[in-house]
Amino acid sequence: MKRIFMLLVVGLAPLLTLTAQTSSPPDPATPQEKHLRNLHQLTFGGQNAEAYFSADGTKLIYQSSHGDVKCDQIFTMNIDGSDQHMVSTGNGRTTCSYFYPDGKKILFSSTHLANPECPPRPDFSKGYVWAVYPGYDIFTANPDGSNLKQLTNSPGYDAEATISIDGKKIVFTSLRNSDLDIYSMDADGRHLKQLTHELGYDGGPFYSPDRKWIVYRAYHPQTEKEIGDYNELLKQNLIRPTSLELWIMKADGSGKRQITNLGAASFGPSFLNDGKRIIFSSNYDPVTHATGGMGNFELWLINFDGSNLERVTYSDGFDGFPMFSPDGKKLVFASNRHDAKPGETNIFIADWVE
Repeated sequence: MKRIFMLLVVGLAPLLTLTAQTSSPPDPATPQEKHLRNLHQLTFGGQNAEAYFSADGTKLIYQSSHGDVKCDQIFTMNIDGSDQHMVSTGNGRTTCSYFYPDGKKILFSSTHLANPECPPRPDFSKGYVWAVYPGYDIFTANPDGSNLKQLTNSPGYDAEATISIDGKKIVFTSLRNSDLDIYSMDADGRHLKQLTHELGYDGGPFYSPDRKWIVYRAYHPQTEKEIGDYNELLKQNLIRPTSLELWIMKADGSGKRQITNLGAASFGPSFLNDGKRIIFSSNYDPVTHATGGMGNFELWLINFDGSNLERVTYSDGFDGFPMFSPDGKKLVFASNRHDAKPGETNIFIADWVE
């Protein structure tokens, strides 16, 4: 299913320039959202998520499906929402894109080599599940999508990749050893190292600004039933993300420590620029101290040591995938707020107020 040879240049689709509204009136945010000012919507319609800043803070890279784009492809845009372009091939399904710190390359995962068609959606008759498509491999390209190169080539899922701030290391999630674990490698794909070995899902890794730590989400089944359910779903390339906690570890995989114990689905963590706090999304309900259901996710702050949990957003629906600009002055995230059609997810940017 995974092939060493490249079917890349032939499969490249023409870059797509979106003609869309590129600005919106400032949204003062809800009164409780004291950290957010001058909130602006950058995309309008469809499903848009995982927007991440370039190192110079002028551009965003994100995944989107809308209109004729039937499953997620990778796009870039300016931070005011202008100049939206598709930079992936237009084939298969893509996810988890990121800029190299030098601005000369981008990183993303795609299934286009395994199959040029969109992979089937997961079967929700099994409950709420995520698909971990075995066709995913990690690719690099120029920022405009040209010069596409395959970085990983192993059986199973390779995705969820991010890069250290010095551009030397990539950290990602892989199923190559029959379980979903976190790996690191050099920026050119060499010197692969497995960092997690616990049974269960370890994913969404993100380096600290000083490159010494990695924060990630994890589900480690404990009981016989939990282990059986996890393994049975994994055989079908599925996971159930309804119970995820945040963990941190040193960049070499040592010193693992759980930092949340919310009993909810907590994910999408990234560090604030001070390296002392982490922002993430969770459906934790602070009133019942349990899951708030899969329909409502908010952004939260927590200290590096797991103390001082603080809620950031107060908007019904989904708020997730937060990332700060390199100077720490802006926050970008995905949200259902102001959806023209129920369930739309768009990219928003706001000034950050301490």
